[in-house]
Amino acid sequence: MILNLYSLRLVCFVCVTMIFRTKEELINSLKERGVLKTKEIIEAFLKIDRKDFVPPEFLNEAYNDYPLPIGMGQTISQPYTVAFMLELLEPKKGQKILDVGFGSGWTTCLLAEIVGETSINADETSINADTGGKIYGIEIVPEVFEFGKKNIEKYNFIEKGRVEIFLGDGSKGLPDKAPFDRILVSAAAKKIPQPLIDQLKDKGILVIPDPEGIYKIKKINGKIEREYYYGFAFVPLVATDERG
Repeated sequence: MILNLYSLRLVCFVCVTMIFRTKEELINSLKERGVLKTKEIIEAFLKIDRKDFVPPEFLNEAYNDYPLPIGMGQTISQPYTVAFMLELLEPKKGQKILDVGFGSGWTTCLLAEIVGETSINADETSINADTGGKIYGIEIVPEVFEFGKKNIEKYNFIEKGRVEIFLGDGSKGLPDKAPFDRILVSAAAKKIPQPLIDQLKDKGILVIPDPEGIYKIKKINGKIEREYYYGFAFVPLVATDERG
């Protein structure tokens, strides 16, 4: 996510800023506010520590419910927003998921924890849903790509084959790895990129923000169903032709 104002780390986009000393306090607050509901997502929040995804100078703010800078004008998202989007996404064990704009790597690791251990078939083209799924992450900013990669490596998900990451334009998706059960986008698109819809499986879900809120898009028998949730602010989804 591109963030132009450093001071936005002090802003909570959805609710009043809340300060917490531990991840357990943060998670309990998200549960009490009704945004964190699903057992598997709660367990992932407990296992995948946000503190492992922030720069050293912000470690004492890791459990506060607001975005934090991670360099190059980008941020790790507010926990409330991440929880809300993951609940919309409905990730399940064994699924293949595309994480667009993985940034710090936090959402990538949360999703990797949820989809479970990975078993690749001999042709390396499909995932064994009995044992687990796989997360494909894509990030356009090289410096942020390296920062996120180092964070993901703390959990050995790349080494285990549960996560594969790419440097590139997330608005184009990853056609060579498609189709996906779920697609998560963490920056606002002026219009929903058609490649992402094309790369979604039937009965798949795409969660993507626009400048004022979040879409939950389902593909059912080739048709698109949309739900929309107002009240969220996101920075723009950056495409290759916008970086010059």
